[in-house]
Amino acid sequence: MSSEFLLIRAKDELVCGLGECGGSVTSILQYLLDNDIVDNVLTIKKEGSVYDAVPVLISNSEELNSTAGSLHCAPTMVADLIPKFINDTKLAVVCKPCDAMGINELEKRNQIDKNNLYKIGLNCGGTLMPKQAKEMFELFYEVNPDDVIKEEIDKGQIIIELKDGTEKGVKIDDLEEKGWGRRENCQRCEIMIPRNTDIVCGNWGAEKGWTFVEMVTGKGKDLVNNGIKEGYIESKTVSQKQIEIREKLEGIMINLMKKFGEKHLIIEYPSLEKWDEYWNRCIECYGCRDICPICWCNECEIEKNYMKNSIELPPDPLTFQGIRLGHMSFSCINCGQCEDVCPMEIPISRIYKKMQRKYNEKTEYIAGFSDELPPLFSSTNE
Repeated sequence: MSSEFLLIRAKDELVCGLGECGGSVTSILQYLLDNDIVDNVLTIKKEGSVYDAVPVLISNSEELNSTAGSLHCAPTMVADLIPKFINDTKLAVVCKPCDAMGINELEKRNQIDKNNLYKIGLNCGGTLMPKQAKEMFELFYEVNPDDVIKEEIDKGQIIIELKDGTEKGVKIDDLEEKGWGRRENCQRCEIMIPRNTDIVCGNWGAEKGWTFVEMVTGKGKDLVNNGIKEGYIESKTVSQKQIEIREKLEGIMINLMKKFGEKHLIIEYPSLEKWDEYWNRCIECYGCRDICPICWCNECEIEKNYMKNSIELPPDPLTFQGIRLGHMSFSCINCGQCEDVCPMEIPISRIYKKMQRKYNEKTEYIAGFSDELPPLFSSTNE
């Protein structure tokens, strides 16, 4: 079906006030749990501060209020949690674009049962690494980072709210030109509106206090309409101007992505000599493999006996990385988790993203979006 649009917000005043833009997502999740449509909700919850957030599994709708609001300092993936722990339950999952792409890839590999899943997508302008965010707020905003109680990416700025209610914002361009701002993967991300979900929610094009929702699937349309019918959310029509504003904002973000994509993958892409240096740093900790949401094999090739030498040391770094590249680079969703956890600061996600782009040019396969499995080891779609 073609997408349909609405403006929605929570009918419950408390939920409406807690949410980022009208509490719509929280109310939709409450509807799903209260009516036993799903058993659990998988989402992100703040732990102590805006710099500390963890995935949570919620089965009681009263607990959902504690998860309301945006958390950009939470570059956490949830896709791989589903097949590992909760694939046998009816589930609603709140997902940013890279989460949705990870789920898509795992569905195609029969690791996630999509029939048990409601995917609630969120527009995403990017995420921040917690440690760097604290340093950035102190350096550029001249505030005590512990006084920050809320953060948002809006109107081309990273905006923070302090304990005393004041707000401060700095342009993303200004921060990122100085090497700060969003994670590198987010800077070059090609997807800001995850239309591979059932519904997509965000504030782009919306009135203050309302959510602009795009209903992508029939399942998503029924979800929103039933939430309205049962009194969880209220709605009003979207004007053509609001649709155009949303499209314009998305276009601005895509143009920004293209600039950083060229910078990271062409202009500043490491030389072969530099890659030799990076590979020699590798200590074979397996962190990049263990954190990858797409790497799902029960028996890993790089741990087999023939990959080890006579004194039981881990495999040669280039062999280790080469096998992973051969297995997964065509399905890389640019989440950047591998680079986030690398203790040796190897920019591994750059080579994965560059290889995935080349694969896309040859096969037209879009990792995380194409309905079919990647055409393995083939330069055609046949």
